[in-house]
Amino acid sequence: METVVFRVEVGDRLVTDLTDRIAGFVEGRGDGLVSVFAPHATAGLALMELGSGSEPDLADALDRLLPRDDRYRHRHGSAGHGADHLLPVVISPSLVLPVIGGMVALGAWQRVVLVDSNGDNPVRSVRCSFIAG
Repeated sequence: METVVFRVEVGDRLVTDLTDRIAGFVEGRGDGLVSVFAPHATAGLALMELGSGSEPDLADALDRLLPRDDRYRHRHGSAGHGADHLLPVVISPSLVLPVIGGMVALGAWQRVVLVDSNGDNPVRSVRCSFIAG
C-alpha cells in the first residue's frame, strides 16, 4: 500500500475540491483502489458535481439538517459547533474509489470533495492510500 497525506487549506469554504490531487497521486499506478480518508471529527468526503449550484444547495441542506445554533450538548468553539461534530455521521469521512489504468474511475460530473463546516480549523489533512489490484 502506498500512502500520501495532503495538507488542505479550506479557509472558510464548506466544499474543497480534491479531485486533481487524488488523480495526481494515482496517476501511472495501474489498476486498484484508492482510499481517501479525512482524519477529523468535523469533516467528511463526498462525490458531487461542482459549479452548478450544488455547493449552495449542500450548504442549505446542511443548515436544515444540522442547524448552527445552541441546541447541541457539544458547545465548545464557535456557535453551532456541535453541528460540526455530527457532520461525519451524515457525510462519511472516507471514500474508496476504483482506479483503472492509473485514473480514478469517476462519472462525467463527479468530483471528490472535502466537506468541512468547521470554520475554526482552516487547515486540514487528507490521507490517500493506493492498493494495487
